[in-house]
Amino acid sequence: MSSSTTRTVSAAAGPSSSLWPDLPAAQQPQWPDVAALAEVHAELASYPPLVFAGEADQLRHRLAEAARGEAFLLQGGDCAETFAGATADGIRRRLKTMLQMSAVLTYGASLPVIKVGRMAGQFSKPRSSNDETRDGVTLPAYRGDAVNDYAFTPEGRRPDPQRLLRAYHTASATLNLIRAFTNGGYADLRKVHEWNRGFAATAANARYEALAHDIDKAMKFMAACGSDFDALKTVQFYSSHEALLLDYERPLTRTLDEEPPLAGPAPGDDVRQGGPYDVSAHMVWIGERTRQLDGAHVDFASKIRNPIGIKLGPTTTVDDALALIEKVDPYREPGRLTFITRMGAGKVREALPALVDGVRRAGHQPVWVCDPMHGNTITSTSGYKTRRFDDVVDEARGFFEVHHALGTVPGGLHVELTGDDVTECLGGAMEIDDAALGTRYESLCDPRLNHQQSLELAFLAAEMLSPHR
Repeated sequence: MSSSTTRTVSAAAGPSSSLWPDLPAAQQPQWPDVAALAEVHAELASYPPLVFAGEADQLRHRLAEAARGEAFLLQGGDCAETFAGATADGIRRRLKTMLQMSAVLTYGASLPVIKVGRMAGQFSKPRSSNDETRDGVTLPAYRGDAVNDYAFTPEGRRPDPQRLLRAYHTASATLNLIRAFTNGGYADLRKVHEWNRGFAATAANARYEALAHDIDKAMKFMAACGSDFDALKTVQFYSSHEALLLDYERPLTRTLDEEPPLAGPAPGDDVRQGGPYDVSAHMVWIGERTRQLDGAHVDFASKIRNPIGIKLGPTTTVDDALALIEKVDPYREPGRLTFITRMGAGKVREALPALVDGVRRAGHQPVWVCDPMHGNTITSTSGYKTRRFDDVVDEARGFFEVHHALGTVPGGLHVELTGDDVTECLGGAMEIDDAALGTRYESLCDPRLNHQQSLELAFLAAEMLSPHR
């Protein structure tokens, strides 16, 4: 049984099933049991929402601030989440890393940071090949835990729709824990030192500890002046993932006329008007491999009310970008559309300027975000899929340089990272070399920045962002 790169996806069961025409959908698994898939569609459609529409609205308004340069988006998390990796310790370490990076960016650039995790739903991945061959044996490629197992066996690699249900329940448990941490006092900025506990003593952590000391001094000064710290006690943390598996996203799309708007940053907003929301995450994005204008993924994104991200690679033309804007954001809603550019360090300075300038000249203001990871993947001498930390930094630097030269707004960073001390990307202050990659290479798909490299990138990004302030 092999997976299919493109197939026509029929409408999923549920209240929103009439929304979806039969269109070609890239990167979809070939489920062997259609009847079992239909049962899973119906069960998913009966489940409670994982997020609320009002929260997605709040994120859209925050992203509008990022588009104007009044905030900065930090979007980060695992390349591909696994069911086994959804432990309390693993989730806490990723969250701590994101909180530390946010503190660095906020303090270093004097800018509010919008925190969005690649968490609670990133259980699928596009693949460059339908199949994988080892020692003369060919089986379907691993497409993420929501589809099949990484174990290279006929049973493990067989796409199983029951895994979609497990993805939902794992996402629910992850979100519950994140909400407990972010609303229960763990994310209180006055505990900025505690976020460093449990991590190895490294140069990046030492630099963070010095910054945390400065934050402490500033907060004590504010307290002496009678400032109220209620706003610092909790953190709004949003979830996101690639909307790749339409057999998961469509059944979790709901029209929520009965849900009252949340009190938030946009009083009087009535833009929702009962439209459909993908309640699997606050924000979803469309990948470089699935952004066909006449395909099912872009059609899906155009019909839901969530904030939408679209990945753009170095071959993207201005006409491509404008056509996507017209399809996904025809009413030019502030914060509705985020362009996540993934050009590669060697191409960003020549490929990005025309794209950004062309969109600006057409009168549009999406959120421009840099993904410095996906354009810089290489294979090491020892055979590991890896990235050079210097290339990651160089692409981010090129992104900021382009926006600075054009007078446009660099709105955020989108990073694959973990809170663990893995050895998956070359370089950084730890000087991970080819020989060290095998020490703790744990990713099942793409290499991630480890905790120290993530902090290093945050400090460098704060320095790059400061001139724009």
